[in-house]
Amino acid sequence: MCAAKRGIAVPAVEQQLRLPGATDFRVVRQRKLEATQRLLGDTIAIDETAWQQPSLLPGWTRAHVAVHLARNADALVRIFDARFSLLPTPMYVSESERVYDIERGSERSALDLQIDLDTSAGRLHRCLDELETTDDHGLVELSPGRMLRLDLLPLARLREVVLHHIDLDCGFMVDDIDDDIARWVLEWTCYWIGEDPRLPALQIESTSSFHARLGRSGRPVAVGETDAVLLGWLTGRLPEGHSAASHLPELPKGWRA
Repeated sequence: MCAAKRGIAVPAVEQQLRLPGATDFRVVRQRKLEATQRLLGDTIAIDETAWQQPSLLPGWTRAHVAVHLARNADALVRIFDARFSLLPTPMYVSESERVYDIERGSERSALDLQIDLDTSAGRLHRCLDELETTDDHGLVELSPGRMLRLDLLPLARLREVVLHHIDLDCGFMVDDIDDDIARWVLEWTCYWIGEDPRLPALQIESTSSFHARLGRSGRPVAVGETDAVLLGWLTGRLPEGHSAASHLPELPKGWRA
C-alpha cells in the first residue's frame, strides 16, 4: 500500500545520499526495531472480532493490514538475499499473487496473525544484520524502475511499520510518532513521491527545518507544520478532526501515499 505507484518518474539515485539512512542506518535500524516492538505491543491486544473489522485503509480489515506488513517484510528479505543474482528479483512474484496471499492470510486467527507479524519482522531484522559488516551500497529494485540503496532498506521498512500502525486503528495516531522517526519518514516520503503529477505544486517547510519541493511544476504553495502533521497530511493519514487540518491545502480526492 505504501509502495510508489507505477509510472511516476524516479528521482536520481544520488538523492538517496541525502536521506538519513544513507549515513545513520544503524540508528535508523534500531529505531525501526523499536517501532516494530511498539506495533506488536498494540496488536497483541486486538481480539478475534476486532481483527476482522475495518482498518483505516479503504476495503481492508485490520487483518489485511497485518498480512500486508508481514509479506512486505518477507519481500524485503527476498530482494536483499537476491542482491547478487544476475536475474531480476521483484519484491512480489506478481500483483495477483500478492493480493491472493493477503486475502487468504487475513482469514487466519488472531494468534496466527500475531505470530506472522512477529516472525516475519524478526526474519527481516536478522537478514539486515549483514548491513553491519558490509560496505556494499549496491542497489535493489523495490518496484519496477525504482532502485534503492541497500543501506536504506531499514528506512523503507520503518515507513511501512509507522504508517500501517496508524492504519490498524488501534490507538496509535500521527501525533504519537516520535519526533526523529517523523522527520526521517517525512524525508523518505517526500523523496519517494517527488514530482508526482497528481499533487499540486507544494513547498514543504517543516518546523524541524526540513524543506522539499513536491508536485507539479509552477509556483508552489508553501506548507508549514510539524514533521508528524506534514507526514500524516501527505500520506492521507491525518484525522479529519485534527486541529491542523483546516489550514492545510486539500490534496486530490482519495490521495494516499
